Amino acid sequence: MNTEQLPTEELKKFGIINEDLSFSKKLNANDIQKFLQGYTIVADNDRNRATFQLTDNNTQLKVIFLERDKSIADILKNSKEQIQYTELQFAEFGRKDKLAINEEKPNFFYGKKALVYDEESGKVAEFDLVKNATELTAIIADKKDILEINRYKNELLKLKSFLQDKIDQFPEIAKEIATDLNIVSKEINTVEGISESLSKKQQKTNIDLKVNNPDLYQDANRMREEQEEEQEETQKSKGFRR
Repeated sequence: MNTEQLPTEELKKFGIINEDLSFSKKLNANDIQKFLQGYTIVADNDRNRATFQLTDNNTQLKVIFLERDKSIADILKNSKEQIQYTELQFAEFGRKDKLAINEEKPNFFYGKKALVYDEESGKVAEFDLVKNATELTAIIADKKDILEINRYKNELLKLKSFLQDKIDQFPEIAKEIATDLNIVSKEINTVEGISESLSKKQQKTNIDLKVNNPDLYQDANRMREEQEEEQEETQKSKGFRR
């Protein structure tokens, strides 16, 4: 791996390395090692996101500027209440040409993310609805919350609709979009099955609770006894008048 020809001026420009060529203190040793191995550094600020990746044997810096539909601060805050969904697209910043182009999908980038709060660690994890679909579905299914499952399903349906529209708009990458579309469609079917199964279990549980609820039995017995007493009184009353 070539680390001697790093694009130092570009790295300085974005604060990844300092003037003395040392890496920013915001990056730990693990972050730096992964970055040099081709992994992407992500920087979030309010609604903006920038991603940085070394390419061409670490001689070039690939930068992508993205814009999300919600503030990251609001997302993190609200994620403690329920899973948050956010969309990412290219940022233009008032210029006719985009500041960055995704090399794998020219002139097109769209990401839909789910941010899930982990109570045990106290951290928020980000999942892509396409790349992490299987893992995300398992996490949401484990919550056994039908409202949360249906929210997830609605987000998948919106993503499916978006991808279907983009296939015709970007024929040069229609194959890649179709692959993402198939993943999303498959996940929708899985989620529908989970939702149906959970609904049946909840219905059965409600029935069992009613059947096995001693208070309900006592109420039913009390009503039956009261009805029998009323009938006896009525019969006695009729007998007396005779």
